[in-house]
Amino acid sequence: MEWSGRAPALPAGQAGKGRQDKEHAMSQKLDTSPAVIGIDIGKNSFHIIGQNQRGIGLRQKWSRGQVETRLANLPPCLIGMEACVGAHHLSRKLQMLGHDARLMPAKYVRPYSKGQKNDFRDAEAIAEAVQRPTMKFVATKTADQLDLQALHRVRERLVGQRTGVIHQIRAFLLERGIALRQGLRSVRSELPGILVTRTDVLSPRMLRIIEDLAGDWRRLDERIEDLSSEIEALARQDKACERLMTVPGIGPIISSAMVAAIGTADVFSKGRDFGAWLGLVAKQISTGDRTILGKISRRQSLPARAVCAGRVGCAGQGQGLGALWPQILDRSRQETIAPQRAGHNVLAIALANKLARIAWAVLPSSASTRRRRRPELPDPRTVLGAVKARPGRGRARRQDSTTAGLDGPCARRVGARRPGRRNGRQARTKEQCEVRCDR
Repeated sequence: MEWSGRAPALPAGQAGKGRQDKEHAMSQKLDTSPAVIGIDIGKNSFHIIGQNQRGIGLRQKWSRGQVETRLANLPPCLIGMEACVGAHHLSRKLQMLGHDARLMPAKYVRPYSKGQKNDFRDAEAIAEAVQRPTMKFVATKTADQLDLQALHRVRERLVGQRTGVIHQIRAFLLERGIALRQGLRSVRSELPGILVTRTDVLSPRMLRIIEDLAGDWRRLDERIEDLSSEIEALARQDKACERLMTVPGIGPIISSAMVAAIGTADVFSKGRDFGAWLGLVAKQISTGDRTILGKISRRQSLPARAVCAGRVGCAGQGQGLGALWPQILDRSRQETIAPQRAGHNVLAIALANKLARIAWAVLPSSASTRRRRRPELPDPRTVLGAVKARPGRGRARRQDSTTAGLDGPCARRVGARRPGRRNGRQARTKEQCEVRCDR
């Protein structure tokens, strides 16, 4: 009988045995669901890397609509993302699903990237960085915080545009030999008179251009005033902003900018960390035993830092800084010599840093969650029980019982020295020393 090229068929009783063994083997496998997930966020596509204790990873590319649907079917796990556009919205959604979603600054994730840069490598670096015990995370912002932050961003853009219009007006006038002083108030007070009286050097076309720029300036002022009024109204309604406004030198703009940026400031363990995060400290470049301090770091482009430092600087030109210096810095003995020893800008930044630390302390959650208390230690006798007394050197002290507490030996070792004793021995009197010398 010749071979037809086909494998011989199995008997009817053993036909489904392989499939059953395969299913049984699959059921015996361990759970491969990821315990840690790193997500590289994009506009329309998300790259996912999942890890567990066995190292079996999830490596997939999902669309924006698939992220919430697929993560809802997974058990709760740790999810890391970079703090970028859209990260706070996705973090809130994942926390509602039961996951532990955490945000990290992108510059802290970069050291964990290996090899060439692509989206899957970035997601893998995020999964590695979110597991570090010393990683500094970013608090997830609420929708109200994002709305307040958007108002500040729009106002900041309009203020920049207004500054550009003022500089352009001064430059056009300088081309005609008319010099104006710097500052919004100076240009606003002198510009109407120049447009009326200096028609000899300004052509009709240049007059029309400057009048149009002045109209743009007025429209920007109106929009900035409307946004400032809305921000002030929101600050009056927020409890955290009201507490911040009790600090000297902090108004509605600064308080609302701080609340929009850090919320309750629970991510900072102390006020110095908040001041350093704002960038109100010197940039440190130290190595070995050399400590090198440079200019202020300005790490955050936060309106609170710029406005706070700017207002303190303006107060220093008058009587404001002199009044706040002994009250806030609490250095009464240096009150008269500090302004002459340090520069004006140095004092302004130092006072702004102090205001930032005070602001961290007066936020609502600082009184309950961030208060550092010394842990209450239990009584050693209740933990260790009774211990036998250690026999002393030289003369042995008799105990009333065979066991003694920790009061005697510990008190002698860590307490103050008893009078009349030297190194645990009885001090000799003058007569004993003379008799010993005679011998």
